Amino acid sequence: MTERRPLPPANGPLATGARPDAQAAGETTHFGYQTVRREEKAGKVAEVFHSVAAKYDLMNDLMSLGIHRLWKRFAIEMSGVRPGQRVLDIAGGTGDLARAFMREVGDQGQVILADINASMLSVGRDKLLDTGETRIAFVQANAECLPFAPGSFDLITIAFGLRNVTDKDAALRSMYQSLKPGGRLLVLEFSKPVIEPLAKAYDAYSFSLLPMMGKLVANDADSYRYLAESIRMHPDQDTLKGMMEQAGFERCDYHNLTGGIVALHRGFRF
Repeated sequence: MTERRPLPPANGPLATGARPDAQAAGETTHFGYQTVRREEKAGKVAEVFHSVAAKYDLMNDLMSLGIHRLWKRFAIEMSGVRPGQRVLDIAGGTGDLARAFMREVGDQGQVILADINASMLSVGRDKLLDTGETRIAFVQANAECLPFAPGSFDLITIAFGLRNVTDKDAALRSMYQSLKPGGRLLVLEFSKPVIEPLAKAYDAYSFSLLPMMGKLVANDADSYRYLAESIRMHPDQDTLKGMMEQAGFERCDYHNLTGGIVALHRGFRF
């Protein structure tokens, strides 16, 4: 049986849950369709993922009919990752991507799974240790102010996590600074369907069936209603591409998957 080691503390030298005070107190942002104070959003998102952590993998399979595995496989194929490289998987959750990247970089490489949510990080760590994977490092960290030296990574990925970040521009800048010259960022995220009949069917599914599944499987309809709303509030494909360019990334592009329900964005630091 593999030893369970304690996670790095949220206020320790390798992690932080605090965001830089770049926004004036009293400014508002969205939490799903609700308007909340900026400083409240992180706590509300944390409550959602504390609630869903234990059923996260099961719900992913149910919600996507297993297609999320194909989306992640495409991200891995587009990553260009090579043996010996250093990879940071932000909002890494239960570790699907981190484990795949560990296989790619091998024993001479390094993979760090980072997540702001302690419950998700614990579930991911235990899941990976149960498979015998002991090489991945775990850090509790906020994407808006990553606790790594500039130029630390060859590849940074964030899958289905950027939409939950309060200050996405700050997060993209932090990712840019954490990449080595020649490194790349991959953002895998729900996006805007590009086929009108698909968009209508997707809306009906998201706001009717998704909360119902959340209630039946995870006993939490509200968290899955928030997840559906957060997808609708996330920037569309071209807007996110522009945000990445504004943060300094070059040769930015994106690939629509499943008709634009999901998009993989890619950008380079040169």
